[in-house]
Amino acid sequence: MLATTSVAEDVLALLLPHRRGTDDAPPSAFTRQLDRLHAFIDAGEPIVFTLPGFPCKSPNPAKVLGRLPDAGERLALRFLGRLCARIARIHAPGARMVICSDGHVFGDLIGVPDKHIDDYAAELRALIGAEEPDSFATFDLRDVLGDTTCDDKRRRIEAEYTPALEMVRAEVRRDEQALRLYRGITRFLFEDAVDFGGSRSSLQRRCRQRAYEVIRRSAAWGRVVERRYPDAVRLSIHPQPAGSPKFGIRLLSAPDVWTTPWHSCAVRHRDGRIELLPRARAELLGDVVFRDGRPDHIVAR
Repeated sequence: MLATTSVAEDVLALLLPHRRGTDDAPPSAFTRQLDRLHAFIDAGEPIVFTLPGFPCKSPNPAKVLGRLPDAGERLALRFLGRLCARIARIHAPGARMVICSDGHVFGDLIGVPDKHIDDYAAELRALIGAEEPDSFATFDLRDVLGDTTCDDKRRRIEAEYTPALEMVRAEVRRDEQALRLYRGITRFLFEDAVDFGGSRSSLQRRCRQRAYEVIRRSAAWGRVVERRYPDAVRLSIHPQPAGSPKFGIRLLSAPDVWTTPWHSCAVRHRDGRIELLPRARAELLGDVVFRDGRPDHIVAR
């Protein structure tokens, strides 16, 4: 038992420097994660992590270089692969990262066509196969509901797993973390509504309404993932407070806790540092580098 505790604490110590959180907390505050780590270590099994995310690129061309994964996703996957490799040095069975792509869950709400999400997912799987095939698995709505239409999948997920709207509204009113998430999603929806033809105030109203629906569908997807991988250590790309069932993880350096590779582009600074920035800001710093004929990242001058 002492050996198991030590290994679990060592694994947690690898995660903590990359934590995306809203507070400072000691390792002892992460009992939920330690309990799940203990279970895998006691059983002598690979540690399974689930990470909802990698949905699709933002539809806002001022944020991203294109519709397909680029250096941001590639470097994020490399980071996660290195994390799994470091875990394998202290827990011989190793670790496996399940990328739970959620683009189709709310693509209609964020203004991204399902075809674009399919193209992104196919390229992401190709990246995983080329970069870190042994460290990853993928999971999306097709693994739950097969080849039915995306609209049908969303309806079925919503009917079975989505929390009631009033429940979500009440949580946003009473919980500071839920309010931050609501505001963050509202901001993203507003920024990404590039083709909206109405007034600014009507767009704000629509984004506030849709933010609740994104939160509901995100919660539904979390329930689907939890049902499929009930014992996994749950990761999140959103900031999470200590004590949460999910551990927020920062994939790459960014100016705020909300930036992800699919809402930005990668900038390589002259000192070698990689940072995620919106395209409009990044292009002021340097020049676009192409890879396989597509814009991939920006190198600072």
